[in-house]
Amino acid sequence: MSGAQGCWRKYVKVWANKSVSRFLLVSLNIEAILQETTLHRRREKLSTMTSGLGLGHAYDATIGRIKGQKGDRARLGMAALMWISHSERPLSVDEICHALAVEIGSTDFNTNNVPSIRTVLSSCQGLATVDEGSSTIRLIHFTLKEHLSRRAHLFHKAHSKIAETCLTYLNFPEIKDLSTSHSFDSRGKPFLRYSSLYWGTHMRMELSDRSRYLALDLLDKYDNHISARLLWKSIFARHHNPSEPFSALHCVSYFGIAGVAIDLIRIKGCDVNKRDSAGLTPLIWAAKYGREEVVKLLLQQKHTLPDIQDTRHGRTALSWAAGNGNEGVVGLFLGLPFVNRGGIGRMWRRVARVLGLLFGGKYINPNKPDNHGRTPLMWAAWNGRDGAVKLLLRREDITPDKPDDNGRTPLMWAAGNGHDGVLKRLLKREDVSPDRPDNNGLTPLSWAAANGRDEVVKLLLERGGVSPDRSDSNGRTPLSWAAMYGRYDVVKLLLEREDVTPDRPGDDGRTPLSQAIQGGHFEVARLLRARRAATPSAM
Repeated sequence: MSGAQGCWRKYVKVWANKSVSRFLLVSLNIEAILQETTLHRRREKLSTMTSGLGLGHAYDATIGRIKGQKGDRARLGMAALMWISHSERPLSVDEICHALAVEIGSTDFNTNNVPSIRTVLSSCQGLATVDEGSSTIRLIHFTLKEHLSRRAHLFHKAHSKIAETCLTYLNFPEIKDLSTSHSFDSRGKPFLRYSSLYWGTHMRMELSDRSRYLALDLLDKYDNHISARLLWKSIFARHHNPSEPFSALHCVSYFGIAGVAIDLIRIKGCDVNKRDSAGLTPLIWAAKYGREEVVKLLLQQKHTLPDIQDTRHGRTALSWAAGNGNEGVVGLFLGLPFVNRGGIGRMWRRVARVLGLLFGGKYINPNKPDNHGRTPLMWAAWNGRDGAVKLLLRREDITPDKPDDNGRTPLMWAAGNGHDGVLKRLLKREDVSPDRPDNNGLTPLSWAAANGRDEVVKLLLERGGVSPDRSDSNGRTPLSWAAMYGRYDVVKLLLEREDVTPDRPGDDGRTPLSQAIQGGHFEVARLLRARRAATPSAM
């Protein structure tokens, strides 16, 4: 029955897509149909359109009509399609109307230049519509976005134009003079939020000389600009609301605009090691978000300190990069691009150390712990960043089994969070103990069992040196933890082992069976009862 339902749903979906395509073909070419002189000719035209040429031809024909419009409608229609297809998120009706009103390079915002949404839609000749539920403007169909992406020539340097528009807007005197107080009301300035949050994103994608000049103008007094506060709030939500957000260099490091970062360092003399109000340096911002070009640039600066820690967590730039899985950045810190993996590894490692000076490799401590004793490797293992773990393990001076302040190792974090790929990589190391307990006596197997990571449990049980019945400081075994939280598959795996005692009580006298019953995990309880009944000593 389920198979038949699946086939039916697939048929309905295909039929619906074909129907939508035919509807779009008709709607996009309705003018061509109406131009025919008789009912017979109109029917022939409709039949030709729906059974012959596809949507791509209809889109191209409509774009041709947009370009052929009189007056400013051609420019307006194409500009609207550019914004809709290249914006980082859907734009509200007011946002796109105000964005279209900005003239790049102008010094003031002309409210009389704001088009109505009706004019914008009519200029798009049916290729754009307003989503009634969200009041955002969108393309008429998802196939149109795909179609436009294959015709890059339609929107030459779209991202640089969008960046220039955003920066022009932010440099208007009326925007620069806005208060940065917490009670600021952005109503009446609908384009302010988008331009503040995404100018750097578009600029990173496509840098132009004009956007570079406009960006330096904005960043000249960025600390006191409303856009700095809006960007800060978008990153940290309700946390960190200082009187002074991050500086210009912190901002471009976050966005990853190396071309502007070098100007700020060489022309403006920005401090490469300065911490912002969240305690982060420009290097940490760049490393955290994987901005490789900026990281490379900053590491090449004479005074950059690669191992400096943030003030809140005590994490280094390498720690943030590893934890977020930014492998390219991790490789820059470790100097790994220069390491030869062949038989003459020792010689190449010496070369790597010399060349690594360009990237600060000599000053990087790959085991440097944060305020809680967590190393970069631990953060990578915790978040399942297998590529970063692989890179870190190549370092000869890495300590793969180093515990944090709670006694938890990278292997333990990988096991508890179910990252079996990282677990396999760590288990291959002879200097990693698969059964090492934390400060509370819990082993990696206990953590995996408690969190229901059955694949990890299977891997650990197959590995030698693991004690499946080892109790923690409260007398609880991996089976007890699995039963307590109702981890059926894990309980089943553990009960298949002859060296697991199904009735072993903890220090509180509760057995795995009583744990399962108290938690309402009756399927797990049945498994435990069946094992007890099959055990001769329990008869």
